[in-house]
Amino acid sequence: SVRDLVAQRVYGLALGYEDLNDHDDLRKDSTLALLVGKRDLTGERRVREQDRGNPLAASSTLNRLELGTPESASSDRYKRIAADSEALDRLLVDLFLESYRKPPRKIWLDLDATDDPLHGQQEGRFFHGYYRCYCYLPLYIFSGEHLLCARLRTADKDASSGSVDELQRIVGQIRARWPKTRIIIRADAGFCRDAIMAWCETNDVGYVLGLARNKRLQQALGKEMEAAR
Repeated sequence: SVRDLVAQRVYGLALGYEDLNDHDDLRKDSTLALLVGKRDLTGERRVREQDRGNPLAASSTLNRLELGTPESASSDRYKRIAADSEALDRLLVDLFLESYRKPPRKIWLDLDATDDPLHGQQEGRFFHGYYRCYCYLPLYIFSGEHLLCARLRTADKDASSGSVDELQRIVGQIRARWPKTRIIIRADAGFCRDAIMAWCETNDVGYVLGLARNKRLQQALGKEMEAAR
């Protein structure tokens, strides 16, 4: 059933198996079958002989399930799942807001870009000089342990690319519920960009951003850095 297939994929992701081809082995796993809710935990009662011993679906079946569009998902024989990306974005922030009993006085939003290494010929692969590998460069925004944004990007972009759009969306959603909460963003030198600082100053958002080092800056801040150490 579609429910079983979705459950198999979701539990696989939760357990750290991100790639679909992991399920060519996981389909034999009786514990995962129990989580999914299968009654035949060993797959011995499967109708087709070639499927017996495999209580769950293989990667090819799961692949056909995904990548649908909202317009076609209800009628397509295979691609039955379509993501509402705007609703997913709102959900992450809603879960964060609901975790508080009352609005906090101040929150920090941490922005970060990190490498997601690629090992094949994936669409959009690009060699990143800093990470020294072919990778994607997703953008993450956290507040404490709460993930507010995870945006997949190709690695041929600046680390800060898209940050203003995401901040505008997230800060707007937070302020609609917590209008008096002070918001401050925090990030490394990869986000020290005029567009981000200008947006923060215009929208009354504080910021603490790293600066890329150079000899002149290190000389000017020598005493302060020594005192900090």
